[in-house]
Amino acid sequence: MKGFSPLDPLLHSQLRLAVMSLLISLESADFTFIKEKTGATAGNLSVQIDKLSTAGYIEVTKSFKGKKPLTTCKVTKTGITAFENYVQALKNYIE
Repeated sequence: MKGFSPLDPLLHSQLRLAVMSLLISLESADFTFIKEKTGATAGNLSVQIDKLSTAGYIEVTKSFKGKKPLTTCKVTKTGITAFENYVQALKNYIE
């Protein structure tokens, strides 16, 4: 029996995995778009984005669009590598 790679606990959360999956396929996305796509509450999404940002998996930019605050998220190279490793580890569990 082959050994299993441990799954990245940061990406093993359903919401954080959803955020990463979304950002992997996009150049960047704003907070409202991510919130709509994931169906998360603003508070929960905010906490999860902060965790991904602290880990260096995503880059968060805060600016303004007119007078409204705009938070934009973009996946980093570290995040892409972590995501790819997570997907590969999952494939190893399935095979």
